[in-house]
Amino acid sequence: MVKNDNKTIRRDFLRSTTAAGLTLALQNAKAPAVLAAANPNNLIHMGFIGIGNRGTQLLHSFMKNKDMRIAALCDVYEPYLQRDYSQVAETLRDDLGGRIPRMGEDIDSNVARYKDFRKVLEHKDVDAVCIATPDHWHAIQTIMAFEAGKDVYVEKPLSVTVHEGRRMADAAKRTGRINQVGLHRRSSKMYRHAAQLVRQGTIGKVTVARAYRISNMFPDGIGKNKPAQPVPGLDWDLWLGPRAERDFRTNIHPYKFRWWQAYSSQVGNWGVHYFDSIRWVVGQEAPASISAHGGRYALDDDRTIPDTMEATFELPSGMLLVFGQYEACGGRAIEFGELEFRGTLGNLYTGSEGSGYVVIPSDNGQFQTVESPLKRIEQKRMDDDLTDQHVRNFLDCVKSRKACNCDIETGHRSTTFAHLANIALATKSRIEWDAENEKAVGNDEANELLHYEYRKPWTLG
Repeated sequence: MVKNDNKTIRRDFLRSTTAAGLTLALQNAKAPAVLAAANPNNLIHMGFIGIGNRGTQLLHSFMKNKDMRIAALCDVYEPYLQRDYSQVAETLRDDLGGRIPRMGEDIDSNVARYKDFRKVLEHKDVDAVCIATPDHWHAIQTIMAFEAGKDVYVEKPLSVTVHEGRRMADAAKRTGRINQVGLHRRSSKMYRHAAQLVRQGTIGKVTVARAYRISNMFPDGIGKNKPAQPVPGLDWDLWLGPRAERDFRTNIHPYKFRWWQAYSSQVGNWGVHYFDSIRWVVGQEAPASISAHGGRYALDDDRTIPDTMEATFELPSGMLLVFGQYEACGGRAIEFGELEFRGTLGNLYTGSEGSGYVVIPSDNGQFQTVESPLKRIEQKRMDDDLTDQHVRNFLDCVKSRKACNCDIETGHRSTTFAHLANIALATKSRIEWDAENEKAVGNDEANELLHYEYRKPWTLG
């Protein structure tokens, strides 16, 4: 039986926040203006930084648009950079299956290819970049891209610390670059409609919203692997970047970094989608208080995050937002779809990936005899592929210079929910959150985890 190891989780959280940093600045002038007169075909020249699992999905979405040209590719793993599945280490292919992209796209052989993302930012022919690297890289790469004059599409979660997210939002505002965070439900017609329903009072006052990430990974989880030499073609030191030096393991790179607190978390990987959608629907910016419970209760693997976790957020409107990460059990947690909004007149359930929604009237409770005016509502699919819709919105905004559906300020506020859940669990405390100053009230231990010191020579500039 695996014991509850909250102390270990907290120790791992703190241990991953070591090292110091120096500034590493680009030595070139800012890139030319996007879609300058020298571009007669009005094409948007894109650089793609990080082209593994999610990066490949985004690359394919961008390639569907005829007004986009691939100008540069970048990855620290050579088989991904060369788009050659046959060169991927056999151990990785066997272990990760479909999470290793098949690649083999029809990409011009003359497209520039770089291991170091800074080379992409120096490229004069790149108007905008798509960043789909592991989460601990997002802040440095996004800020440097802005400073280099590039527009940015950055994958979720936006950052790995609250401090990083604020610095990214400030840089976006300072440089005036177009920016989109990959919380693609923001480009959903279904969620826009759901927000209208809730805000006009269709289901009454919402007092609870719930979402869950459920994936029964019992018994082996991400496995237990010994330190090893990096797989051929991987620049492990560049993959680690600002994080502390450590030995390579095959259950960190690729893809499984999401179960290591230093690089990501499942409340960040999945929860941030739901936090963003819920706060959009109910019109809330930030939580007022946060508590979390959980630990490694059943899985004996190398993860440094819980296999079971539940976080509760109290919002200023007077409602609770509940997120559960259950990776040691299976089965549905809510009646339909991915999100539940519980109102005084009825409940709204939204389907996954824009597949529709259902409104179910509430029954009378104790001592109540008033007939509810609400009738059952069923709405079928309203969206096509949400990633495609979100990418198209970004490209349109690069041309129009209008704000995207999910700019960095929006993405930062949603990602902060995930960080605070992790911090509440690590400190075993209820956090009272000052959203204006982005600080925990009277909780020095929580505030110490709002950022970490980068490994040399990396800084946020």
